[in-house]
Amino acid sequence: MPQAGNHVPTPPRVTTLADRLDPAVRRRLSGPGLRAFFAITDGWKLAAKSQRILLGSVPESTFHNWKAGKHGPLSYDQLERISLVLGIHKALTLLFAEDENGQTWLRQPNDEKVFGGKSPLDRMLVGSIDDLYRVRRYLDAWRGVWN
Repeated sequence: MPQAGNHVPTPPRVTTLADRLDPAVRRRLSGPGLRAFFAITDGWKLAAKSQRILLGSVPESTFHNWKAGKHGPLSYDQLERISLVLGIHKALTLLFAEDENGQTWLRQPNDEKVFGGKSPLDRMLVGSIDDLYRVRRYLDAWRGVWN
């Protein structure tokens, strides 16, 4: 998680499916979304390979361009993945008073059925967007938030 004093940019809200599919909206969200994603995952101390997996297994060259701020509009899938990481980060921030405790939870093996003895981060790094959703929904349920 970002250290105290590090600001995680908040991408603008998108409210409708049409907004999410609109190339102009995706172009507008791409920069802030990537900056927020990198701030969070750098704070989690994730290696580039893990970050690439969370973004949908993007090629190394694409990843390094994005990290350097060179990007076009991201796909709907990539923005959705970033949104899920933002939601997971938010839930960890709300559930744990100390960032280190949230990171410990994220990396620690968990016997809950959804994790099968692996850590939530291991589940996220399987690479499927469904795995990101599972971790996000687990945290939302823990917080008492039902969608």
